Amino acid sequence: MGTRLEPGDVAAVLDLARDAAHGIARPAAPLTTFIAGIAVGRGQPLSEAVAALVAAIEKRGS
Repeated sequence: MGTRLEPGDVAAVLDLARDAAHGIARPAAPLTTFIAGIAVGRGQPLSEAVAALVAAIEKRGS
């Protein structure tokens, strides 16, 4: 049971890390991408996990 990276997945994770680093704090980037990985590992599509985390980052910034 393997998971394949789709086109754009790496870019989405890197964008998420950038948003976390700039929207929260630099050390939040690895933690945020780790949380996305846990969500994906539990069956949530990457796009949904990233969208939820970006929304949380934006909410924290407002």
